[in-house]
Amino acid sequence: MVKALFEATRDVDAVVSCAGGAGWGPLENLTDDDFALSLRYKLMGQVNLVRVAKDQVKNGGSITVTSGILATTPMQGSAAVSLVNAGLEGFVRAAGLEMKRGVRVNVVSPPWVKETLRSMKMDESHGLAAADVAKAYVVAVEGHNNGEVLEASRFV
Repeated sequence: MVKALFEATRDVDAVVSCAGGAGWGPLENLTDDDFALSLRYKLMGQVNLVRVAKDQVKNGGSITVTSGILATTPMQGSAAVSLVNAGLEGFVRAAGLEMKRGVRVNVVSPPWVKETLRSMKMDESHGLAAADVAKAYVVAVEGHNNGEVLEASRFV
């Protein structure tokens, strides 16, 4: 599906992925299927996007994927999500070393987003507004970073 997208769309300057589901719940309740879903969608979905996009974006282009705060600040119930977020961050650090033609790859690590917390009827006081999170994506696309984890809270 990703290959077909790039076959239909040429001369792309940048690719940004904020997609990917992952299992959530107490470790004792997480099944092999929960971990497989997390690895398949959030981790390998974005890894495979980078693998295809690196040859399709223009010279000097940018690829940005998304991890999240649970990579470095896990909480109860986040074992599967924390695993894939940390995996994405390690992957991007290594992949950045191998990019060719000036193509850059980075990962944005947002904290909890205020609007998401609000929609879940949770305390939004420790979240960051979506507009502020977006600033990290702008840096990833327009900046010179490569192989870096861009913590969204740094760009507010």
